[in-house]
Amino acid sequence: MKKILLIIPALLLMMQFSCTQTAEEYVDRGNTKYELKDYRGAIADYSKAIEINPDYAVAYTNRGSAKDYLEDYKGAIEDYSKTIEINPEHELAYTNRGFAKFALGDHRGAIVDFNKAIEINPDYAVAYNNRGFVKNYLEDYRGAIEDYSKAIEINPNDATAYYFRGNANGRLEDYTGAIADYNKAIEINPDYAVAYNNRGYAKNKLEDPRGAIEDYSKAIEINPNNTEAYFGRSGSKIALEDYRGAIEDCNKAIEINPDYEAAYLLKEFAKLFLKQKK
Repeated sequence: MKKILLIIPALLLMMQFSCTQTAEEYVDRGNTKYELKDYRGAIADYSKAIEINPDYAVAYTNRGSAKDYLEDYKGAIEDYSKTIEINPEHELAYTNRGFAKFALGDHRGAIVDFNKAIEINPDYAVAYNNRGFVKNYLEDYRGAIEDYSKAIEINPNDATAYYFRGNANGRLEDYTGAIADYNKAIEINPDYAVAYNNRGYAKNKLEDPRGAIEDYSKAIEINPNNTEAYFGRSGSKIALEDYRGAIEDCNKAIEINPDYEAAYLLKEFAKLFLKQKK
């Protein structure tokens, strides 16, 4: 009987320990499912962790992120807001909530959240990148460039920041500056297909169709289904009077995306120029 009495407290202690660990284990399992892109399964596990520990900030944040992937932005905002209620200094929750607000069209609200994340952590490169993205969307290209430049200052190997700053420079018709940024993005990430695409576009604007073709071709090498690269390269070929080559590229773009109206139109122009050339 004494042995049984000694075992009972031990079992109770193990049960209490197990309960505490279980919330963490649910989060860990949710994280695994998240990595496997099983977002609904991840949400179920995070929800279980929250049921066990209603003040588990990480579980709310991670569940919000999974909801983002399922485009349940309102639900994500609720989770991030709960995280912030538990921990008002949670910079990631502000950043993620800003993203969700942007997705719902609340662009000013998104900037407010990114501002708060930066206030909490002035070296938070992601928040500068995200704020720059929203400013770019709002056509505040100079403000966007300032944010991307700050992100680069914090992390000089941030290929994404160079890429987006290149886009903003392009919007301001500073194509030389844009090319310099795309060069840097490609130097950091040689397989950055969209950076080759956009550098090709900038080279076209600077009347360098041969250089543009090289970039579009590289983008296609990286991603053979890159319709924008085929379309851009067809325009460069037209500039060099290679109308047959332009038609071939338009055909390829249309083959990949039969609804690509601009490719049909450009193909007709190339046919017209080819006919006139004969």
